[in-house]
Amino acid sequence: MRDASESVRDSSRPASERHVPVLLAECLDMLAPAIDRPGAVLVDGTLGMGGHTEGALERFEKLTVIGIDRDPQAIALASERLERFGERFRAVHTTYDNIDEAVTDQLGQGARVDGILMDLGVSSLQLDEAERGFAYSKDAPLDMRMDSTTGPSAADLLATASEGELIRILRTYGEEKFAPRIARLIIRRRDVAPIKRTGELVDIIREAIPAPARRTGGNPAKRTFQALRVAVNDELTILERALPRALASLRVGGRLVVESYQSLEDRIVKDVLRCGSTSSAPPGLPIIPEEMAPSLRLLTKGANRADQAEQDHNPRSASVRLRGAELIREWKDLT
Repeated sequence: MRDASESVRDSSRPASERHVPVLLAECLDMLAPAIDRPGAVLVDGTLGMGGHTEGALERFEKLTVIGIDRDPQAIALASERLERFGERFRAVHTTYDNIDEAVTDQLGQGARVDGILMDLGVSSLQLDEAERGFAYSKDAPLDMRMDSTTGPSAADLLATASEGELIRILRTYGEEKFAPRIARLIIRRRDVAPIKRTGELVDIIREAIPAPARRTGGNPAKRTFQALRVAVNDELTILERALPRALASLRVGGRLVVESYQSLEDRIVKDVLRCGSTSSAPPGLPIIPEEMAPSLRLLTKGANRADQAEQDHNPRSASVRLRGAELIREWKDLT
């Protein structure tokens, strides 16, 4: 994930000053052959504070962007930031696995778009505002919901999950090797009093993890906070649903570009793109039937990473993995 909470920025500043988009030029360069034309439409599936969308609208003067976000606060801040672009920007409040519905609502039945960008993980807005509960460096209510108007919070999850379920969440989503110790202590503490604040959870994690293991690898709470955030927001399930729907929403020649920040996300992206770019014909077949031909052409060899200059300019780019693909035949979901 984007490294959460070593610092919390001033939330009173405008969005354009608070958000530095990761690998902006690289993303736009990859999308350019598809979206640099009159009437082109790009979907920013993870609008956040609008940094990538702003860059696209500035660079491609005949482009329209549909910006999707589940966070009402992000929609409000991005809409204010992008107001100067008028009707070239359209905001949609939903999760990005509803990308096909958003395209239909905005453009009409059967419409296809030219480009789709996904910048996964928690947004700068959510990280920078301590009261949202994503940050382990500031004491705050234990929320972690990307849309704070709906669904159970991280505190609700900790209050109701069994020990086995907590172990599964911490191992699967946080790759936390001390998951049983942390889960056991969470259960013990919640039997005394509800765990409602990030500071309480950080104290539990520090107590559960042996001292030698706390001395390396950064803040010991990082993996647990990542795991709870992913579980609370159902992030991986949404990503798994979103990718095929996104590819089905592209015109032939359109491009999908995805930025991932942790291995679980990147594995899902890599697997979908690899499957779509591989022929389903038996090996050695002299002529590949149309229905067995690949739907995608990969735009990256492996995943592109941020160079040192980018990391120095924007520390949140350190863990990014950038992948892209061009739709060369109509998408057929094989999952």
